[in-house]
Parts: sequence; C-alpha cells; structure tokens
Amino acid sequence: MASNLTQTLLDPILAADPAGPRVTFYDDATGERVEVSAVTLANWAAKTANLLRDEFAFEVGGRVSVLLPAHWQTAAALLGVWWAGGEVVIGADDSVDVAMVSGDRLDESPEADEVLAFSLDAFGKAVPDLPIGMTDYATSVRVHGDQFRVAGSGSAGAALDGRSVDEVLAAARERADARDWTAADRVMSSASWTTADELIDGLLSVLVVGASLVQVANPEEAKAQRRAETEKVTATVAQPG
Repeated sequence: MASNLTQTLLDPILAADPAGPRVTFYDDATGERVEVSAVTLANWAAKTANLLRDEFAFEVGGRVSVLLPAHWQTAAALLGVWWAGGEVVIGADDSVDVAMVSGDRLDESPEADEVLAFSLDAFGKAVPDLPIGMTDYATSVRVHGDQFRVAGSGSAGAALDGRSVDEVLAAARERADARDWTAADRVMSSASWTTADELIDGLLSVLVVGASLVQVANPEEAKAQRRAETEKVTATVAQPG
C-alpha cells in the first residue's frame, strides 16, 4: 500500500515524461501563463518539504491548513506537505502546526505555530507589508534544496482532511476512471480546490493517471476554444454551478 502520496503520484510521471508540460496555469485577469514540467513541480515540492522540515521543524504526521486557490504553486506546496509526511487540511483550522495562506486571505489565517504567506506572483515577488511573525513563501522557499529525502516511512496516517493516502488515491482513481482519463489526456479546468473533494476532482485525479492539467483562473469564455486548441486539450472540467 502507498506510504507517501507525492512519490506515488510523481514517480511514474517522472519516469515516463519528466520534461513535458504537467501543470499549465492561466489567469485571464492578468494575462499570466506559467507552465511547469514534472521535474519542476517535483523540485518545488522538494523545496517546500525542505522548508517545512528545516525552518519549522515539521515532522511526519504534522498538519497544515491550506487557504490557497487553484494555482500551480498550490499544487507544488501540497505535494511538498505530503512529501514531508504531513496532512493537508483544507481551510482554516486552529489545531494545525502550519498554515499556508494566500496574501489576500491573511486575515483568515488560523492560530498556527507558523504561517507561510503566498503572493502567488509569477516573478516571485514577496507579499507586501507582511505582518511580523509570518514567513514569505516565495523568498524563503528558493534557498532550499530541490531534492528531498523522506524521513522514516514518510507517512503517519491521514493525508487529506482525515483521509489516508490510500483513500485519497482510490478516490482520485475513481474520478479519473469515471471520465476515462489516461496519461495521454490534457485536461483544462476552471474548477476550484476549496474542499478535499474538489482538490481530488480537479488536481489529483489528473495526476494519478499521469495526465496533464491546464488550470485557468478568472476564465474568459471567449478565450476557451482557442486555448483548448493551442494547448491540445482533450477533456474539460468546469466549475460546478
């Protein structure tokens, strides 16, 4: 059975197609487009795991509250938490060890021992006017190594809102199978990741079969068809109404 969610998701992709596009992120409100390969995603995940362990003394079984949008950096951060053997808790939870919060939601941050603030800026700019006691993700993560060595078994039970690694993987595979997705698919989505089910549905179901994701924030309908053609999209997931 799986012991580490990140390795289970990424290892087959890294072996099969390390350099191809894995997550392509668009924001139609800003014109941003960022594309990351499996190698880049794994490097960012490793940096995140190293940051958690080296700066916050994060241990296997630790819990991380996540208040972040559907974004390529969010995907990397989540994979980093799981690589470090942590449990992701979607939303604010005062019982967690670490909180990962976007810069526009700092006032929602739970009473965690450590708070990582995300600007989500494409050029790595820091969160402006960051309150004392919070750590800026973009400036802190870059100094950490892009390789990570798992401590012990790499997992201590729950991975996502109380669900085990194997339960999360089973749910992700079920969603992918229901859509007949394979590693050949390129999935375009505008769905959010604000609950565990949405995260499984919109991100993990893509990764578990080795497919790739085109994630669109603030989508403009007029751009959808041209983007689908340009990105060679084979499947589309819309935000549920």
